[in-house]
Amino acid sequence: MTHSRTELRATPRPSRVRRAVTLGLLLGGLTVGAVAAAQTQVAAAQTAAAPAATTTLRTALSGERRFLTLPGFGRVAYYADPRGEGRPLILTVSVNAAASAYEMKPLWDAFAGKRPVYVLEWPGFGSSDRPDVQYTSALMTGALTALVAEVGRDVDVVALSLGSEFAARAALQEPRIRTLALISPSGLGQPRGGTQRAADEDGGQTLYNRLNAVSTPLYALLRTRISIEYFLSRSFRGVVDQGLVNYSLDTTRQPGAKYAPVYFISGQLFTADAYSDLYSRLQIPTLVLYDQDAFVSFDRLPQFTAQPGVRAVRIQGTDGLPHFEKTSEVVEALGAFWSAP
Repeated sequence: MTHSRTELRATPRPSRVRRAVTLGLLLGGLTVGAVAAAQTQVAAAQTAAAPAATTTLRTALSGERRFLTLPGFGRVAYYADPRGEGRPLILTVSVNAAASAYEMKPLWDAFAGKRPVYVLEWPGFGSSDRPDVQYTSALMTGALTALVAEVGRDVDVVALSLGSEFAARAALQEPRIRTLALISPSGLGQPRGGTQRAADEDGGQTLYNRLNAVSTPLYALLRTRISIEYFLSRSFRGVVDQGLVNYSLDTTRQPGAKYAPVYFISGQLFTADAYSDLYSRLQIPTLVLYDQDAFVSFDRLPQFTAQPGVRAVRIQGTDGLPHFEKTSEVVEALGAFWSAP
């Protein structure tokens, strides 16, 4: 598929990128300066470790909420509706302070009952366990490959934002992942700075240590309705979906909800050069759905689409969550992708 570089980049000016990343951290975390200020105000605050608990979170989708056990971690939640015909479809969510299966509700509603469909909630998010452990890209990838094994068949995967990096990594390991569709994926900007990755030379460990020291009061600020609505407004061109806002409020109030986001904020869940290490190595049919996105850039999308089997469709008039605002266009693009020879 041929596009001009200008069309594919859809990238804000550098000053806008800096502002957008700062706004993104409003929900995903705070800037280092804000952390320092918060440390002054809550110097005595201690991070209390909370054991993983059985979730009391209401269901996000109409299907059955199930759990698989990930060795060394605990329970990982997924939603299942095995009805329908054809190859099973696995949807994966993004990573932020309020990530949950609700982020994929429009696609769930579009495909449930028509083909077997599953939605994975990453470890530390949604109804999955949220223990005070180290969260890594390997852990997230392991959750996806475990779900593929649970399904036990070849699957198509649709991933959102940072989940695209985990999905690409899983596809390099798991041959039963036959196609990938990546919605506004991270990792297609320039390495170290083209996405939300922290700039620390130690891979974000220093930033993690500073954030973790005051994670309780900081997270309390982030899980307010005004913070969640403000963050989501950066991903909607029109009115923010209030169902997503309400579920985001619920999921951020679960025991242990602060742990995984701190690893995300510090950059430790990102791949330093996702294009070179992951995307460029893919050898399965891959689709990128994109338009504008305040938090990621698509500088290397032309390189990606030059690879055999990779195509891109721009969903005009969207800002990071095109499947909410242009559901029919996204469903049509996915259908055309899966039916292509």
